[in-house]
Amino acid sequence: MNTNKFKKSQIAASVSLIIAASTFNFANAAQESTAEPEIEVIQIKGIRGSLIRSMDMKRDASGVVDAISAEEMGKFPDTNLAESLQRITGVSVSRANGEGSQITVRGFGPSFNLVTLNGRQMPGTGNSRSYNLENIASEGVSALEVFKTARADVPSGGLGATVNISTSRPLQRPGQHFSATAKAIHDSSNEVGSDVTPEISAIYSNTFNDEMFGIGFSFSHQQRDFQKQSANIQGWQANVDLPTLSEDKFIDARPVDADGNRVGNHFFAKDMNYAIEDLQRERTNGQVTLQFAPTDNFVATLDYTASEATTGSKTLGWGIWNDFGSNINGYELDENGTAIYADISGNDASFTSSKNTTEVKARSIGLNLDWQINDTWKIELDYHDSKNETDNGADKGLGSDGQVILGSDQLVNKIYDYRTGEVPHTQVNWKNGTNVLSPGEIDSNFSQFIHSPGESNIEQLQLHASWINESFDIGLIEVKFGGSRTEQNTGGYEAWSGLVGGPGFNPSYTEIFPDGMFTLHDTSGLLDQFAGGGSNLQPNYYYSYDFDEAVARQMAYLTADVTGGDAYAPNAYLDGIDSQSSVEEITNSIYVQSRWEFDVSNYYVKVNAGLRYEETDVTSSVRQRVEQQVNWISASEWITQYSAGGDDNFLVQEGSYDILLPSIDLSVDLTDDVVARVSWGKTMSRAPLGDLAGGRSLTGSPKPGSRVGSQGNTGLLPFESTNLDLSLEYYYAEGSYASVGYFKKDVDNFIQTTITPTTIEGLYDILNGPRYLQAVGDIEARGEQATTDAIFAQMLANGDGNVNGQIEPNSNDPLITWNISQPQNTDSKSVDGFEVAVQHLIGETGFGVGVNATFVDGDVEFDTDSLDQQAPLTGLSDSANFQAFYEKDGLSVKLTYAWRDSYLIGVGQAQGSADAPPQYAKTYGQWDMSVNYDVNENVTVFFEGINLNNETEQGYGRYEEQFLFARQYGPRYAIGARYTF
Repeated sequence: MNTNKFKKSQIAASVSLIIAASTFNFANAAQESTAEPEIEVIQIKGIRGSLIRSMDMKRDASGVVDAISAEEMGKFPDTNLAESLQRITGVSVSRANGEGSQITVRGFGPSFNLVTLNGRQMPGTGNSRSYNLENIASEGVSALEVFKTARADVPSGGLGATVNISTSRPLQRPGQHFSATAKAIHDSSNEVGSDVTPEISAIYSNTFNDEMFGIGFSFSHQQRDFQKQSANIQGWQANVDLPTLSEDKFIDARPVDADGNRVGNHFFAKDMNYAIEDLQRERTNGQVTLQFAPTDNFVATLDYTASEATTGSKTLGWGIWNDFGSNINGYELDENGTAIYADISGNDASFTSSKNTTEVKARSIGLNLDWQINDTWKIELDYHDSKNETDNGADKGLGSDGQVILGSDQLVNKIYDYRTGEVPHTQVNWKNGTNVLSPGEIDSNFSQFIHSPGESNIEQLQLHASWINESFDIGLIEVKFGGSRTEQNTGGYEAWSGLVGGPGFNPSYTEIFPDGMFTLHDTSGLLDQFAGGGSNLQPNYYYSYDFDEAVARQMAYLTADVTGGDAYAPNAYLDGIDSQSSVEEITNSIYVQSRWEFDVSNYYVKVNAGLRYEETDVTSSVRQRVEQQVNWISASEWITQYSAGGDDNFLVQEGSYDILLPSIDLSVDLTDDVVARVSWGKTMSRAPLGDLAGGRSLTGSPKPGSRVGSQGNTGLLPFESTNLDLSLEYYYAEGSYASVGYFKKDVDNFIQTTITPTTIEGLYDILNGPRYLQAVGDIEARGEQATTDAIFAQMLANGDGNVNGQIEPNSNDPLITWNISQPQNTDSKSVDGFEVAVQHLIGETGFGVGVNATFVDGDVEFDTDSLDQQAPLTGLSDSANFQAFYEKDGLSVKLTYAWRDSYLIGVGQAQGSADAPPQYAKTYGQWDMSVNYDVNENVTVFFEGINLNNETEQGYGRYEEQFLFARQYGPRYAIGARYTF
């Protein structure tokens, strides 16, 4: 038929057969023929073999597909799947707890990418739709496939890309196979846990009765103890009231207009805090696979996958809290209007202790029936029922996520200073005449306890049929068609204790916390990877105390009668459910896809064309609490009060949409070694599940500047992207290639969070009401500064408080203005970019190198100078990866570097102003290394080093001077051994 088709060497052909026998490609993207030639199989192991297999997957695929293959059974090339994926061109990762966590593809963040397991859409965690890459043991994974272009037979949801995790199937590798690995892990950041923690894993498979039966299992258990050190600001407030000060009290570097007036916005930090978080994590994954092949043309596969991850944390934090207005004594603003220095009176400084346990449990059971009816017809039926349960606050004793805040409001002023170093400094001048608070002066502010479990379920049925054309000589090779039904349910609730044991500092509370409960520490060794950290940090001290003791003492002193005499029952304060919601989403889809091969002027051409149609129905149910009023309960705390007596109701809303997704891939073999590709098609990504939950909720802690609420939108349409890909690939030697590609994505229905100022009848605002203004006048008449603390105290002195020392609103107060955020579909945006990659194996020397880079751009960036509401694309950034290796005579050494430029994490800050300011991550680059040595054909010993350069994470707001976070972890090392037969 064709005379110029790519001709594989015997080794390359053998490798292709190994791929077909050891991986399960749910889209059959690499399948060129159902016939298997009789040929001797020469298996290439290790890094070299993995790279050759990955290159062949890319070479033979329709469309733009990249892949990573296991180096050998039970040995995936990185410590977790996310970190493996970042080696692929165009893929970068975001990190959690110092590990790769979620992926961004071609500038499109985690919510735009779909992760499937053996072609199945799996439930995500929390608001995410994508399967957590940590939920499955990498030892049981044979390949990761990244589909960057549209395919009709690939499940929808991956606008950036669809990533399929292929697991091992016993009948695809006949015979008995076993691999077991044991590691000893040392995390250099650890301080209170075990210095060495274990990781064990095993994978086993066997076939029986002439490959009629197959059984396989994989198992992994890991423990990790580590510490995270951080400095944080929760948010920046725009255009707060600036007092009139003498010229020696402020510096304003903003430009001026012709009249000498300052031009531009100005911004102040809401708080500044530092934290030491000690974490312990256990993660267990497992999969059991049973296969039955009564005939050569029928295979039934039953599999069960389960995982459980438990993370416990204890955190010590300390810092300051700021309000704004007349309590600003001095400041310095840079040219962007950011406060890099501020002298502020009032409010408080505190020492916080937190404790939490989070459990994530996932399980999935699936059945796959694969029937090759005859030489031309094949049918595949796949069903799975999968669940993901998350419990934040799963501690069996505490019953919640707990936080105790102790400190004092007896201060003169606070200094915020970010004029030097990489971490802002703070200095508190106390009324005791020093900048150090003594243990005897520490009061109880409040405690709070939160329990927020959630659950996500997916039940999915997929039917695929294919017809091989043996009747018509028209270039048509195969027609594949099918359909699916996916039912997804997600929901959860949150119970909040309110503020227990206060709130508000009271000198009498010092009686319940003896001086001996507190231990004084200096900051040497804290954030010492940052300029200005360590012993240079201000404040250069902090107090630690035991969380359990603090809670027990507080409960015994203040609330024993409520808990029935039990001094330690904080979960008794989880008074009902504060918020509850669920979303049900049902999607029915059908598709048809055709594959063609023919010659055009002696050029071998492959075409893959398809069409997918989907209908989706969404039902949202949200529990709505009836807000009654907002009380001012202490100088820095405002609490929303709700109606009692079961006035809550469930609001049910519905939405629906349909979508048509065409696609066409064309590839041309320009020579035996050069392939050109053109792909066009539509992909989509559904709205975040949390955004689909309708109904309105208001914050339970509406401090001034943070009177916010949210409202979902069940009628949100999905993001729709029209994509164009062009690529040129040169496969010039075994395992070696160079490629360059261009991509463009035009995305419709971008989702923007619209913030609408709203007043609600009956919710009155004490702030700036008649009594509030009277208190301000009384204070200023005495020549004193009207700080928040002073105003609250004056209102109580004026008789405006209730019997509990709280201030309730009056009907002559103004209505509260709430900033209600709601997602809406808005305009269209475009992203385009280039991808380049080179992989080179240096002959028979054992050396090899791989380099790739992605450069992206588009009209989707956040305008930092504008306070208007915006809908930017999160995750957009350039990225690059490098790996070099040596593998020969049983020795394997690999060195990798992953780099990612700064990018937008998201819009909105926890305590940011109503204009929804951004969060950016700074540039990140990490070096990793692994060394393996084969003692014999069965035993391998190895060493791994992760984050060898001790890279840190940093984030900022509109400008780099608007510090948001700095995080320090430290390198990790592992030694271990692997036994295989």
